[in-house]
Amino acid sequence: MMEATDRQAVFESVTKLMADLFGIDRARLTPDARFEDLELTSLDAIDLVVELQRLTGRKVGGRLRDVRTIGDIVTLVQDHLAKGGRA
Repeated sequence: MMEATDRQAVFESVTKLMADLFGIDRARLTPDARFEDLELTSLDAIDLVVELQRLTGRKVGGRLRDVRTIGDIVTLVQDHLAKGGRA
């Protein structure tokens, strides 16, 4: 379960998860990388949310519609973990 709220630690966890889940080369997983550029679909986004919930041990939701980049995901997870509750 992910507990660290350090941005770099969250980034490393998220990019490892995405590389493993979607088979994306980690070199392509930068904070500015957009989901469209990585050829991720809305179904991939659902898979990512499920895995993030498993990783954090908490329900992840809320501002997901605003997420466009890996940096956005990192911010969402980081904020979610800092609040200690449901996003």
